[in-house]
Amino acid sequence: MSVLHGKKVLLGVTAGIAAYKTASLVRLFIKSGAEVKVVMTPASKDFITPLTLSTLSKNPVHSTFYDQEDENELWNNHVELGLWADIMLIAPATANTLSKMTNGTCDNLLLATYLSAKCPVYFAPAMDLDMYKHPSTKVSLESLQNFGNIMIPATSGELASGLVGEGRMAEPEDIVDFIEKDILSKLPLKGKKLLLTAGPTYEAIDPVRFIGNHSSGKMGFEIAKAAANLGAEVFLVTGPSHQKVNHSLIHRIDVTSAKDMYEACHQYYNDMDIAICSAAVADYRPKNVADQKIKKKDAALTIELEPTKDILKSLGETKQHQFVVGFALETNDEKANAKKKLEAKNLDAIVLNSLRDKGAGFAGDTNKITIIDADFNEKSFELKSKTEVAKDIINEIVAKIS
Repeated sequence: MSVLHGKKVLLGVTAGIAAYKTASLVRLFIKSGAEVKVVMTPASKDFITPLTLSTLSKNPVHSTFYDQEDENELWNNHVELGLWADIMLIAPATANTLSKMTNGTCDNLLLATYLSAKCPVYFAPAMDLDMYKHPSTKVSLESLQNFGNIMIPATSGELASGLVGEGRMAEPEDIVDFIEKDILSKLPLKGKKLLLTAGPTYEAIDPVRFIGNHSSGKMGFEIAKAAANLGAEVFLVTGPSHQKVNHSLIHRIDVTSAKDMYEACHQYYNDMDIAICSAAVADYRPKNVADQKIKKKDAALTIELEPTKDILKSLGETKQHQFVVGFALETNDEKANAKKKLEAKNLDAIVLNSLRDKGAGFAGDTNKITIIDADFNEKSFELKSKTEVAKDIINEIVAKIS
């Protein structure tokens, strides 16, 4: 999954021949999982039609402040567009538009939107060789970068004039790649490795039956996505789960039993910066596992159980530089029990769930948590989707390790 997945991308198109490439740009953004809206300068419509870009983006394309054919039409709110975007890209960025951006000229909807944008703004210059080398263009490029905008450098090649040289807009694939890499390089968990356990464990009774629990793994998988979206390389050790994940920074390691999970965790643990144990690991397993399916009898069946290895405690006891986070699912004396677990297992933080809270716990799409750190500071959150809860957990960890 691309780091652009779920991002809102506002594409500004200006009047250069390279505007024809914006059709491919929109398709690449959509393919990466982004939502795209397009703002065009009026003159850019001579190079590519709004119909093409609205069809590809599945959103209306705006080029004027209001629909001149309908006096009752609401105006196209440049402030709203600027605030909507997570990323703004101006491509192609002509010499004319670059100069206007530099000097704050605001004579069309695109420029008004640019001046209202609160998100990172990328621009991809595109013009002929002599224009690109002109001192005024160099001033524009330097000034815009000093303002905090991010330039996607022009490349060398054949230009519309027939000249060969610098000024050619970067190819759509290279523009998307540039933005992805730039976002990744600035993420707070870039370069960090995170070990995460998720889901239940199944402890075999015989070749057919097992002892397990109702954990779906959804909370752990959402944490994996949230961490990866902030740049972490995630090693997701999961018990049996129907949850799916598709992200280039997430490595999925499937296990079945508590013993399998213990061994997998310790295989990777020494190289990790963060460890989060959200799995619902079985506390006990059958002492003796039958080789054949146990036949049903009228008499009661007694199965002797023995404790499984405590994965979380073993990580807490052997940690060196790692920041270790556990989960506590409680039904009574919740905070007191969570604090005991936090201290006994040498954790840096613990995430508390209470099954007494409606909407929290196994199988559902929501959760309600309290995060307690090693100094027993508490931070409680309202009931949220597990996607949002995962972001809260990761953001708290980032704040602690920063």
